[in-house]
Amino acid sequence: MSSESHPEAPSQSVGPEYQPATQKPKATVSTVIPQSNVTILPQTSQLIALLTMIRDKNTGRADFIFYSNRIIRLLVEEGLNHLPTVEHSITTPVGQTYSGVKFEGKICGVSIMRAGESMEEGLRNCCRSVRIGKILIQRDEETSKPKLYYDKLPEDIADRWVMLLDPMLATGGSALMAVDVLKSRGVPEDHILFLNLIASPEGAKNFAERFPKLRVVTAFVDQGLDEKNYIVPGLGDFGDRFYTM
Repeated sequence: MSSESHPEAPSQSVGPEYQPATQKPKATVSTVIPQSNVTILPQTSQLIALLTMIRDKNTGRADFIFYSNRIIRLLVEEGLNHLPTVEHSITTPVGQTYSGVKFEGKICGVSIMRAGESMEEGLRNCCRSVRIGKILIQRDEETSKPKLYYDKLPEDIADRWVMLLDPMLATGGSALMAVDVLKSRGVPEDHILFLNLIASPEGAKNFAERFPKLRVVTAFVDQGLDEKNYIVPGLGDFGDRFYTM
């Protein structure tokens, strides 16, 4: 897809609901896609401000890490909302009964190396002592297709709910292969949640249709892919900006 064929980016007023539209700034917001198993974070002024910071080419590495971590925390919190719970009543310190819930089942994170490792801290901050697995997938230079080079996963991963971590979803090749790896280890498709910061419409659509029982949680769906399959407007190479630049 060439840059000239990208649809116009959607724009809307962002800010608290109680403010009139005339008092809210206009901003580019996420593209809406029809796949029901894709959840896009609410396009709040806070989220758009954080995304603006990490998209800016002039944002230094320290600020890029700080603001990325804030978005990752929002993604993990939303991901946890999709895990199953059961009724659980407790007694408060004043002797009253409170009818609540608790999570059902164990979870783990699996990062697609290397950029996905940037999301591990956000998961650990929300889930104490969470197990983390890793998958390394790179493009084969001869075939231009993704190739599995390494994986290290918890032995009991088939009995866990898996949060698959990768900040960018472009064509989806690496993420699709990662899900195939998880399924080959016995993880049910509907026990996988894929968390990412920015997706392309093409990647999100392909991913959601290939695995209809899996849920994708993303902060933003961008306009599309350019002729080099880079997400536009995007933010550049996430791993480079997080780890080296």
